[in-house]
Amino acid sequence: MKDMGKPLKFSAVLLFAQCIGASPAAAASVKGECLFDICGFPVTNSMLTTWIFAFVVIALFRLLIPGGAKLSPGWGQQILEGIIDGLRSIFEPLMGKKAFAEAFPLLLGFFAYILIMNWSGLLPGVGSVGEMQSAKNVTETAAYVSEGFRAVDSSPGVYEKFVPFLRPANTDLNTTLALAVLSFGAWIYFVVKYVGVGGFIKETFGNKADRREIALPIYLSLFLVFFAVGCIDIVSIIMRLLSLSFRLFGNNFGGEVLLENMHELAIGLPRWASWVIPIPFYLLEMLIGLIQAFLFSLLTAVYIGLLTGQHEREENK
Repeated sequence: MKDMGKPLKFSAVLLFAQCIGASPAAAASVKGECLFDICGFPVTNSMLTTWIFAFVVIALFRLLIPGGAKLSPGWGQQILEGIIDGLRSIFEPLMGKKAFAEAFPLLLGFFAYILIMNWSGLLPGVGSVGEMQSAKNVTETAAYVSEGFRAVDSSPGVYEKFVPFLRPANTDLNTTLALAVLSFGAWIYFVVKYVGVGGFIKETFGNKADRREIALPIYLSLFLVFFAVGCIDIVSIIMRLLSLSFRLFGNNFGGEVLLENMHELAIGLPRWASWVIPIPFYLLEMLIGLIQAFLFSLLTAVYIGLLTGQHEREENK
């Protein structure tokens, strides 16, 4: 908002109106809000959340497996090995052994990061503790509304916006798009390495009919059909960037709005009711967060395995 030349007034009052759940501002903007700069590099609240939870997770893993992995595992190592073995039993048949061995650390990273970021929004203080920003003498209302500002009814031309100090990273469209770009880049790398550019072109545009089973004129005409299908496949491959990023962002964005509405329904009710009503929806969001983390990793494995797994099976024949 600084580039608009509009004076922004920041109130330094901390808002503790909600102890848990999503705040209205957490779901008001599709991108994270800048909190401060480091040598001219803007740091948003979603970035700060990622750094804090990354540090916490690393410290937690160190506590679960003190001194590193051992031949005689403790309970912490057994839990982590059980999760890894479970994911391996699902991903390896899809991708083939060669591609899986190299891609699994990335898939495991996707699963762990997305799961932690999805669940981070359910913790007290995340999305609910922050500061109120205000802008006066606003004329370009559309620009401010797109940034999540809301008009103050009693003061014409005055807009306010709540900015949380910590915001779940996956409610920031920049984060989910970055994850989708990483997934797409990994797909390109593994396909080129294990299938090759020629193999990809043949698999995408090649005639998959058996020449021995159909007449020559029909066989030749099928080249045009499979070429058209290949063009559609190229479009679908490019659209994976949007499907992966918007699916993850939409589920988290919708979850923030749902929790906010459930807390608003409890306003005016007895204190015990204001705590009980949102609980089922918190459990639902935990389940959805787990499913979305698994689904993102699974889709990445499926996209890679569609070519690498088929190529490996043909080599083993």
